[in-house]
Parts: sequence; C-alpha cells; structure tokens
Amino acid sequence: MTLHSEVSVNHASGAFAVIPVLDLKDGVVVHARAGKQAHAGKRAEYRPIATPFGPPHDAAAIARAMLGITFSSALYIADLDAILGRGNNFELCRELGYIFPSIDLWIDAGFSDVSDCAFWLPLGATLVIGSETIASLDAWENIRGNFASNLVLSLDFDEQGLRGPEEVMADPSLWPDRLILMSLGRVGTETGPDLARLHETLARAGNRAVYVGGGVAGLDDIAKVAQAGARGVLAATALHSGAISQKEIAALVGKRRSQI
Repeated sequence: MTLHSEVSVNHASGAFAVIPVLDLKDGVVVHARAGKQAHAGKRAEYRPIATPFGPPHDAAAIARAMLGITFSSALYIADLDAILGRGNNFELCRELGYIFPSIDLWIDAGFSDVSDCAFWLPLGATLVIGSETIASLDAWENIRGNFASNLVLSLDFDEQGLRGPEEVMADPSLWPDRLILMSLGRVGTETGPDLARLHETLARAGNRAVYVGGGVAGLDDIAKVAQAGARGVLAATALHSGAISQKEIAALVGKRRSQI
C-alpha cells in the first residue's frame, strides 16, 4: 500500500485531515497575504496568487499540487465572486469536479438561502454555509432541513465576534454534523489558529467534526489543533510558502492514525 492510499484511508475513516483551499476570483486563483497593511480577510483585495504550484489561471495544476501534498480527499473552494455578489465561478468549479472525480469539493459560494444552494446542487458538491452570509435563522433552518447531509456550517468570526445570526452560535442543536471554525481576520496571516475559541466550540460540539480555518502557520499549529480534538484544518498560505511539507503531513496523519 502506498503512502498516499494509507493517508486517504485515514481521512475516509474520520481521522485528522489537512484540507487545501482554493480562492477563485475572476476565473483565476487568488490569495490573501497579510502584510503591514493587514488586508487579510478583505476578499475584494485578494490578488492573483504567486505560487510554485502553477500560474494563477491554472486552477487544476494548483489544486493537483495541493492535493498531492496534503493527501486530502476534499478540496475547499471559495468562490469570492459569488460571496461578493458579483457573479460566480460555477463553470470552473464544474471543470475541477470533472478533473478530480474522486475528490469531495467543498464549495463556499456565499449561500444565504435555499435557492442559492439549489443552483450549485448539480455539482454534487458539499455546500459550505458561512454564518456571515446566512440571511436569517429561518433561512438557516430551511437550508439545514433541505440539505442537511450535504452541508458544512462555517462559524465565521472577526474581531467583533460571530458574523451572522447569533442564535446559530448559541444553540448547538442547530449545528450539522460538520463545522468549520473560521477566523476571518487570521486568513493569510500565519499568526496561528484561535485555540481558545476552538476549545470552547469543541466542548459544545459533541460528536460533530470540527475543522479550523485561518492563521495556520505550520506543523506546530496543525499538531495543536489535532491534539485539541478537531478533525482537521483548512490550509492555503502554509502550503504555498512551503511551511508545511508533504512528509510532515504524512507523518502527522500517520501518527494520528496509529492512535485510533
């Protein structure tokens, strides 16, 4: 059995996963890279990515490289145009689905109600519902009632706290089986994940799978998230910069597998 298949089986069995993230805007791969101006999380300011994995117009090449490094059976795609309400990258996402038929696409497209979700259903993808774009508690309950098995709820936080209906955070009975704890202000910063909020969320999540997004800088951060009891992390910046290597991910995931 190859290393790739060993880790893939591990992911499929529900163990820890490192899920690569593609941000799409205007048909190309873009990236948040925070610097002195602290633009992280401001999606309109994302620029075409500079990465050793391929040119920004070749989303498939970049995705292939990231999937190879992480051994992931899922690929998170954030359609920034859809999130910003100025079109979408549906056809590009469809193409990626054809190229990677065995990969579970997690699509974040600014879903606010059932009609938004229904538009993307032909892709057969997992729908990531960000709390920041949920129109209301009623809208969320309607989405959850119609698409529960295909959903991941992203609890989106900024410096002021949760973005979205407070009732969704207050009542764990409203949560689906999979959650993302997303620190929007840490995206692209490599300042580390919000471990305090992670511990609080895990304590309330029961048996739900919790994934962490925003601020992951390297192997130490991933190890801390895994040790806390989360199911995985979303990674982009640390992969493009080379801060996390294929060997490190394989070793970490393999170690977690041996402890199951």
